[in-house]
Amino acid sequence: MKTKTYSTEQIVRLLRQVEAGQAEGKSIEEMCRTLGIGETTLHRW
Repeated sequence: MKTKTYSTEQIVRLLRQVEAGQAEGKSIEEMCRTLGIGETTLHRW
């Protein structure tokens, strides 16, 4: 299985989107599903 490679800028953008989603009351699980990343990946970042 091939893994995606994200640039530093893409990672920062995704992390900010997760933070914004949490401010709106969405769960981390829901935001990861929306953005197409795994929870493990998010926590590793």
